[in-house]
Amino acid sequence: MKRPDIDLSEGNIVPMLETGYLNVYDLQYAPGRHYYDASRRKKGDIVCLKDDEAARAMTPDAVSCVVVLKVRGEEPRLLMSYEFRYPAGRFMLGVPAGLIDPADRALPDPVLTAAAREIHEETGIEIKETDTLRVLNPFLFSTPGMTDESNALVLAVVDLEDLSGLTQAGAETTECFAGFELLTKQTAREALETGRDKYGNFYSMYTWAGLMVFVNDMWK
Repeated sequence: MKRPDIDLSEGNIVPMLETGYLNVYDLQYAPGRHYYDASRRKKGDIVCLKDDEAARAMTPDAVSCVVVLKVRGEEPRLLMSYEFRYPAGRFMLGVPAGLIDPADRALPDPVLTAAAREIHEETGIEIKETDTLRVLNPFLFSTPGMTDESNALVLAVVDLEDLSGLTQAGAETTECFAGFELLTKQTAREALETGRDKYGNFYSMYTWAGLMVFVNDMWK
């Protein structure tokens, strides 16, 4: 495919905001032309600067985890939670998720390492060797018309004796949770059909992906 006649070299990319978690760059791709990119990455690592080979080898910024619980004597359920999302200004139904840390990137499998940690922090569940933990999709862009932010989608299928160990006490910094939601196939289908949680609120694309994986038995 032929790319548009633009210049996205590093000299034409101007930082507008740089913080620990979010950066905004002015992509001055042609004289007098601007496109703005919100990114988790520092300037030298943003996606538009990478050639095809480097882009195909990228590690994502974060992980989103589809967690299916199999409790003895009960039907499998999809574990989600309500987390306050500041840009949306409300608690939203979502999957366990978080950024891949620099320490994760130094390990052989940064995606699964980060996934196991985030699941433990946000649910209290320790992934055991007998549980399933695998990558469903290695790299998904969130909204590439505005940001190069990316997530891997990870599946965890966990066997539990009971639900007594579930906790959100591991929440860190700005994280604010308001309880778990354990969805059956029926309640997951209802959330898919309506596009809303049980309170009538909308949810994210990664929540939608988790619901789809669960109801379509992609976790088995």
